Amino acid sequence: MASGAAGRAPSPSGPERYAAPGGRARRDPEWDAVPGSPARSGDPARSGDSGWDAVPGPGPAAGAAGGRGAVPARGTGDTGIDPLAVLAETAGYDDPERWWEDVVEHRAAERGADPLAPFAVLADAMGALRAVYGHGGHERDAVREAWMRLRLRAARKEFGDRIAVVCGAWHVPALRERTTIAADRAVLKGLPRIRAEMTWVPWTHRRLARRSGYGAGVDSPGWYGHLFQAPDRPIERWLTAVAGLLRDEDRIVSSAHVIEAVRLAETLAALRGRPLPGLTETTEAVQAVMCDGSAVPLDLIRDRLVIGDVLGEVPDTAPAVPLQRDLHRTQRTLRLRPEAREREVALDLRKETDAARSRLLHRLRLLSIGWGEPVAGRGSTGTFRESWRLRWEPELSVRVAEAGMWGTTVLSAATARAEHRAATADLAGVTALAEECLLAGLSDALPVVMRALADRAALDTDTGRLARALPALARSLRYGDVRSTDTTALAEVATGLAERICVGLPPACTGLDADGAEAMRGHLDAVHTAIGLLPAAEDLGGRWSAVLHRLAARDTVAGVIRGRAARLLLDEGRLDRDRAARLMGLALSAGTPPAEAAAWIEGFIGGTSGGGMLLVHDERLLALVDGWLAGVPAETFTAVLPLLRRTFSAHEAGVRRTLGELVRRGPGQTAGGAGAAAGAIPGFGAGLHRERADAVLPVLRLLLGPAAGPGTSGTDGPPEPPGTGATGATSGGGGADRTGAAGPAGTAGTDIKNLSGVGT
Repeated sequence: MASGAAGRAPSPSGPERYAAPGGRARRDPEWDAVPGSPARSGDPARSGDSGWDAVPGPGPAAGAAGGRGAVPARGTGDTGIDPLAVLAETAGYDDPERWWEDVVEHRAAERGADPLAPFAVLADAMGALRAVYGHGGHERDAVREAWMRLRLRAARKEFGDRIAVVCGAWHVPALRERTTIAADRAVLKGLPRIRAEMTWVPWTHRRLARRSGYGAGVDSPGWYGHLFQAPDRPIERWLTAVAGLLRDEDRIVSSAHVIEAVRLAETLAALRGRPLPGLTETTEAVQAVMCDGSAVPLDLIRDRLVIGDVLGEVPDTAPAVPLQRDLHRTQRTLRLRPEAREREVALDLRKETDAARSRLLHRLRLLSIGWGEPVAGRGSTGTFRESWRLRWEPELSVRVAEAGMWGTTVLSAATARAEHRAATADLAGVTALAEECLLAGLSDALPVVMRALADRAALDTDTGRLARALPALARSLRYGDVRSTDTTALAEVATGLAERICVGLPPACTGLDADGAEAMRGHLDAVHTAIGLLPAAEDLGGRWSAVLHRLAARDTVAGVIRGRAARLLLDEGRLDRDRAARLMGLALSAGTPPAEAAAWIEGFIGGTSGGGMLLVHDERLLALVDGWLAGVPAETFTAVLPLLRRTFSAHEAGVRRTLGELVRRGPGQTAGGAGAAAGAIPGFGAGLHRERADAVLPVLRLLLGPAAGPGTSGTDGPPEPPGTGATGATSGGGGADRTGAAGPAGTAGTDIKNLSGVGT
């Protein structure tokens, strides 16, 4: 659909590489004139434009073009007039595209009309405009038009006077101007010679749109592409396409809607004196008939149809760098076609084809070719699944050409780029690079990256940087099973890094300000998760637990870190609830500043999905927090309130509501206001609601199998007698089930996890 050119131009600091794309759509006369176009009649064609308007740098020599010297390239400061907008405004139109439709597009098919009449009229109009506005702010047009006149003379010398010039109407008066060859060459004098390499790359409608920065673009390339390609009845076909799009989005649109929308669009065009309905009339008809007056679906229609996601194609014989050809072959082999429309692809890494697709996308990302972006999967969270959001942009073809300096294939280029980055990146960069190499399957580059990683880790003494590097290494170790990658060397480096963190973390957590403590708390969470993923997790678990105990008990450590360390120990079962209650009591004692105590609470119950539920199910911890908050002096309450609001606002609405209800009732109170039975779970009823409990039993039988049938215990041993509070609960006796709530003759227990022995 479009062309792109790339070359080099000299600059004070050395050679500069740039790309100068020139968009071409199927409906463009320039496309019909180039060799290889389906519309070509076989007549010879010559290029007439210099392309200098897209080249940054010095302009024509001073004096040769009116003493202008250096002028900006088009699109980098060119604020010239839009001649069609001036003509439309003169005719009383506020939209130049609507004026062009009425004057040219919709009248071209009138019977008996001279097909060359619009060209003659537009040429006269442009001549009048240039007489008033001169170059109209397009300063480099003088250079381009001088080159065009020279090429026009050469074409007349070669072919005679029967030639057709395909150019913008704005240039017609300049081409008709009678000048000498010497004058035109004087304008071009002083311009540097630039070696350029030309090729074709797929273009999109979005890059042909004016809002993308394309100077010759229009606001609605998809609409004009439809008008050009529709053999007949363009309005009916357009509204049918709109109806199909809305139906794909689960909107109720029938053929009757299409018929009524066509009638309304034609009526609006007749009322406004237009020969045929334009984009404005069809859009208004769609909003009124198909969208029930809502303007919200119009954004979707504009994005998908008015602009469109059409991606052009280029022939295989077009010039291309070896890397681009290898990429095309790989795309065809993996059946992963580039598309301009954004789409999501789910990959199962256990399948060879999907694993190869994943490696290709990761290698392209390593080469800075962002065809795909990893996204969070909606289904399984296992490491064998990946989800990608794919969208091919035209500039990616230029990046492929630029990446050709690293190798002739995607694999060799990605390997060379990874080795180059390993030599210059810091510890965090090399760690991320190691993860990328594993994901991309770069087995040749991995040893180089691992040596660089070991060197950086041995020399780095900053515990914060070590803590930032470890999680990426731990994530990388997970890919050994699914991707069949040997991660032995990576595991050794990660283990050594974890041991150094265990030694350096306690001193690094002292004397921190609020921002530093918050950042270190994030490192603490990340390292805790990473150590659990390492192969030597059992050996490192004891050392890491000792580090957390030291952090939780040390007064010189910031409150948010002490609270977080206590919570991690409690979740891992390395700290009992009595000890946790004691630590909370010390942190919330009267001698602790309120701000420090609030920070401890944030570290203990904030930043995690289960923090609020811990207070819901533990009366002692909730009572400690409630009592401390009630005792905060009024003059410091407003200072700690924002921190507490941030802490509790992170919990789910249901958790916050339950906490508020428990605090309102007070410790040990039931919903009815009476004291709870001895030993009952705080905040819950004293007895078992048997009807609700019995409703769960059929589901449990399906989950646990035949062993949990009626009257059985569901365990390997014999069932215990009723009333022991273990298994075999009956519906009418005093036995108890494993939920911990007893019948009339039993007592309440605390085990709410073991449900394997529930009977009827």
